Amino acid sequence: MYKVSVEHHFDAAHALRGYRGKCESIHGHRFKVVARVMANKLDDTGLAYDFTELKVKLKAILERYDHTLVNDVPPFDRINPSSENMARTIYAELKEALKEAPVTLEAVEVWESPTSGVEYREG
Repeated sequence: MYKVSVEHHFDAAHALRGYRGKCESIHGHRFKVVARVMANKLDDTGLAYDFTELKVKLKAILERYDHTLVNDVPPFDRINPSSENMARTIYAELKEALKEAPVTLEAVEVWESPTSGVEYREG
């Protein structure tokens, strides 16, 4: 089994609705998102999956959040833009983007800071 990971960053603000504390107010992060896929075999060039292709797919999903108030971007205009909800939402979109790829999406991580992050995986 091979695991391929890429990461991408975006800068955005969010506010956690109903949270009792500082995070209820609008505040910003440099979010780091890590996507990890799995493959059982290598292709003819010896790759499990092309880093560049995975980066392109992840970046296409994350571009809509960059330099925004995430609370204004669907679906976070309806659900709280917690790292947990962000990781699950990004996972679902990336899984759809990879449906024709010869890999399985294992997990998506969303990091709000160097020491605070969430991982989402199905199952």
